[in-house]
Amino acid sequence: MSEADVILAREIGACRLCAGRFAATATQHEPRPVAWFQGSARLLIAGQAPGLRVHEAGRPFADRSGDRLRDWMGVDEATFYDRDRIAVVPMAFCFPGYDAKGSDLPPPPICARTWHMRVLAALPRVDLILTIGAAAQRWHLGEKRKVGEVVADWRAVLGRNSPGPRILPLPHPSWRNTAWLKRNPWFEAELLPVLRQEVARILETP
Repeated sequence: MSEADVILAREIGACRLCAGRFAATATQHEPRPVAWFQGSARLLIAGQAPGLRVHEAGRPFADRSGDRLRDWMGVDEATFYDRDRIAVVPMAFCFPGYDAKGSDLPPPPICARTWHMRVLAALPRVDLILTIGAAAQRWHLGEKRKVGEVVADWRAVLGRNSPGPRILPLPHPSWRNTAWLKRNPWFEAELLPVLRQEVARILETP
């Protein structure tokens, strides 16, 4: 990890911009930014925001969603958590808390406005971005469509000839999306083989 990466990760780890916001949630928790990246990474996972288990564990996707995402990608935990190859940069680095119904609150936009461009600039070798969920797809793709519509259009998104890394949209791997996955068998039959092929190719590239 370069000195610049260390400094940026420390700055993010010390961020307390949302302390008041989090104190007002049902969990009344303190900020705990989970920064997981270094400049050598070739693959970027752009998610929503950490959940409570990730907040407690201090590393991204340390939950059942992570198990499903790793299965989708065809990688084991050691590979997934190798920051030399895979960066995880959500739209908010902290767990945003729960709403009155017990659901995760959306990622506070101030986090992406403050940190996202700096982190992306520190990842010049990224070849592929996996955008997970609506907030990441809005930021990286400018999408206003629903997540399911964007994911269904994955071939066109992946084939865009814009400069920069290619992008593959995914639904959130939450087990709450199991019904959606059952209604859309093309996701497992058509998209996942391409995802695994792309991940393997990128991770094998020196």
